[in-house]
Amino acid sequence: MKRKTAWEKYDEQGRKGIYEFCEGYRQFISDCKTERECVDMLVAKAEANGYRNLAEVITKGKPLRAGDKVYAVNMNKMLALFHIGKDSFEDGMNILGAHIDSPRLDLKQNPLYEDTSLAMMDTHYYGGVKKYQWVARPMALHGVVAKKDGSVVNVSIGESFDEPVIGVSDLLIHLAAKQMEKKGALVVEGEDLNLLVGSIPLADEETEPVKAQILKLLEEKYGMEESDFHSAEFEAVPAGPARDYGLDASMLMGYGQDDRVCAYPSAEAIFALEDPRKTCVCLLVDKEEIGSVGATGMQSRFFENTVAEVMNCAGCYSELSLRRAMSRSRVLSSDVSAAFDPNYPSVMDKNNCAYFGMGLVFNKYTGARGKSGSNDANAEYIAKLRRILDAEEIRYQTSELGKVDQGGGGTIAYILANYGMEVIDSGIAVQNMHAPYEVTSKVDIYEARLAYEAFLREMV
Repeated sequence: MKRKTAWEKYDEQGRKGIYEFCEGYRQFISDCKTERECVDMLVAKAEANGYRNLAEVITKGKPLRAGDKVYAVNMNKMLALFHIGKDSFEDGMNILGAHIDSPRLDLKQNPLYEDTSLAMMDTHYYGGVKKYQWVARPMALHGVVAKKDGSVVNVSIGESFDEPVIGVSDLLIHLAAKQMEKKGALVVEGEDLNLLVGSIPLADEETEPVKAQILKLLEEKYGMEESDFHSAEFEAVPAGPARDYGLDASMLMGYGQDDRVCAYPSAEAIFALEDPRKTCVCLLVDKEEIGSVGATGMQSRFFENTVAEVMNCAGCYSELSLRRAMSRSRVLSSDVSAAFDPNYPSVMDKNNCAYFGMGLVFNKYTGARGKSGSNDANAEYIAKLRRILDAEEIRYQTSELGKVDQGGGGTIAYILANYGMEVIDSGIAVQNMHAPYEVTSKVDIYEARLAYEAFLREMV
């Protein structure tokens, strides 16, 4: 089946619109490198677009009606946006679901130590990574410190050019003969991903003076003492902004595009929505990279409980109505897919893989070893999506994640499908997935934005 690049759709003025939209996205992933930062920025944008905090609506006892817009936040790491539609909740919702966590290096609970007059921090990598990719590069430290008095301090070090960066050292090639004989998974091991953070000793300090100097700096800037690491969340991430990629600036390279490249256009799609027939939802979750577990992952009851609260405010809650609303909903599980890479063609089936510039990617199934662990979307649902996107001339493609038995992966799709919802994975093709710097095509991001809004507006 012949595919055409989506760039062909656009004249010079149209391409200007693509670049403008993607500049907003580039700024988003440059500024928002943790799930907390994503939630904070998107809540501010939601409020600017007329969304109200669901908790305040509940407290004030104000009813929700068609056209109302509310949001709910879970532990500052998970966000649900609701635009109430005209149809009954029992007829189901149109849901865009993406995740806002990304692979990174998390600080351990007792991270700071001194070794040979160098201050170091212990990390535990988060998500599936090639560990050797995370050494010898500038890193920034993002996170929060929750203190015993109840206050929470935001931390960001290394993003501004007038701030220092940190990083994990690599073994010099001159001494790496044995290292180079190791398998890729063992070239750098998890316990070796220790951050170098300082080398100046604190004056008149005899015991671990370099560590003491780092603690002094943290206390001066953030009012933090060493025991505060126990109630802190620090993420070491690649420092610096996302950049235009390619001599034609047709692509973007930046950290955390899995899956913020889907989260951003999903949020922008629901913000642009006017007068929807179905109640529409944008659900942005945490912990997908480690199995969607925990209180802020998709396997938590947050979304189900929030739908119940929204329905109660709309005066239509019952246990049976909630079950009907969930089971009759349609979902685009908006997560990235692997883009074909001419440098590594052997892992892909060229007839069944995603390409840059071909638009939104539908993965009918993910999983591995005979589709194990996947949601396998039904044909009738895919036909409805084709009808909507073809009617609006939105470019899309179908794909699977590599050749059979070559590898595999998963998303939040199967969790929502457990409610009986119609679900398919739909996202954006990415090169370098899970590496510190991932690459995407600007036209694919733009086509996804159009597709997500069309889905919310037209799926009935």
